[in-house]
Amino acid sequence: QAQLEESGGGLVQAGGSLRLSCAASGRTFSGYAVGWFRQAPGKEREFVATIRNGGDTDYADSVKGRFTISRDDAKNTIYLQMNSLKPEDTGVYYCAADVVYWSGAYYSDYWGQGTQVTVSS
Repeated sequence: QAQLEESGGGLVQAGGSLRLSCAASGRTFSGYAVGWFRQAPGKEREFVATIRNGGDTDYADSVKGRFTISRDDAKNTIYLQMNSLKPEDTGVYYCAADVVYWSGAYYSDYWGQGTQVTVSS
């Protein structure tokens, strides 16, 4: 059964950095747009970043200049480097495969279980 498994979350002080990883098993990322979403307590899941098959990237305005998404198709893994973290970045971060852009927003139906990121002030 195909799975996405995130890792790298944790507790960090404001201004710090974390690097999230997402490894796929039972399927490949190659040829698909992949990305990261997050969900803060009491809020809906929101788009964070995506990287397309050709390497083009897109970011939510709230993370531009601070977060960097990358992919290694040989390892079937994607990454999210998060710098200058803020308390408002706190949430569960989900890896997503088969990310699509439709009607002005990004969507996916293929998620990992998520990894908690907590940024203290």
